Amino acid sequence: MTAHHKTPHQSFRRMWGWPIALGVLTAIGLISALFSDGGFGDMLAWVALGIPVVVCGWYGWRRQAR
Repeated sequence: MTAHHKTPHQSFRRMWGWPIALGVLTAIGLISALFSDGGFGDMLAWVALGIPVVVCGWYGWRRQAR
C-alpha cells in the first residue's frame, strides 16, 4: 500500500481556496457598488455581495443545527 500525500500546493488550496474566492467576490462586489450607477453594475454588486452572505448564513445554520 502506498500512502497518498498531498503536496503543499494542494494543502494550501484546500485550506484557503474558498476563503480567498469569497474575499475576491466581496472585493468585486464592493468595487462594483462603489463605481456603478444602476444597471448591470448594481446587479453585479448585489450578487457578488449576496453570495458570501448566503454562504456564511448556510454554514452558521448548519453549525447551529448540530
